[in-house]
Amino acid sequence: MLARYLPLLLLIFSSCSGKGNTDTTSTGPVTPTTPVDSGWTFETTPVWAEEFNYTGAPDASKWGYDLGGSGWGNNELEYYTNSTDNASVANGVLSITARKETKENRNYTSARMVTTNKGDWLYGRFEIKAKLPAGKGTWPAIWMLPTDWAYGDWPKSGEIDIMEHVGYDPGNVHISAHTEAYYFKINTQKTSTKKVDNVSSEFHLYRLDWTPYALRGYIDDMLVFQFVNEGKGYTVWPFDKRFHILLNLAIGGDWGGAQGVDDSIFPTTMEVDYVRVYKMKNK
Repeated sequence: MLARYLPLLLLIFSSCSGKGNTDTTSTGPVTPTTPVDSGWTFETTPVWAEEFNYTGAPDASKWGYDLGGSGWGNNELEYYTNSTDNASVANGVLSITARKETKENRNYTSARMVTTNKGDWLYGRFEIKAKLPAGKGTWPAIWMLPTDWAYGDWPKSGEIDIMEHVGYDPGNVHISAHTEAYYFKINTQKTSTKKVDNVSSEFHLYRLDWTPYALRGYIDDMLVFQFVNEGKGYTVWPFDKRFHILLNLAIGGDWGGAQGVDDSIFPTTMEVDYVRVYKMKNK
């Protein structure tokens, strides 16, 4: 979600930078080809699903956590934990809860859940039904990052934001994609925004259809966002490698905290009814 990558990952993967489309043959570099929309469809039974039909900590076979209070590249204010105080399941719903409490050098706690190496996919349909927190300073996100960082550090290997929302701008939901050629710090990011009623009082369906031709984002099954593969290589389209899902609730930060944080809102929660992933049918 924007620059919300682990600083440690930057150190680990910076040596991978520039690995993009450098395969060569005896005739020279491979020339990227413009893809064709083959009208891919998706299976109707999920290949991976989390229905949250249990009670307690999130299923460890499906979810891990990013931990710490580094600011996450955006000057965020929370400390991410793996405590059930911040991420727990009950009554068929996952609750990611931000709290006003001191943890190490931070004054808020929350959770950032990831499916890294437990759920990683290349292409597919991704459906997440969620109810968003209300209040100034909240910055929930449903998004995807590359698992292997094959093209280098952020944003070279890409990012897909299925849903972002900032509490000071209630109801305006953002869907975005970031690549080396298209990302927010150079004001070229691919983004669409839709006004959604009752985002904090009702569940809405956030969906991504990812094929070799395009990223398409939907809210309640209405197409909101489309980013077509231009066939110009990884700097524009790094979305030919596996990605994983992240669910998190940030507090403050460059975007989420642009109008401050209302401490009266805590604790505040993003609720997730389910996460479902459907395999793309090969043509």
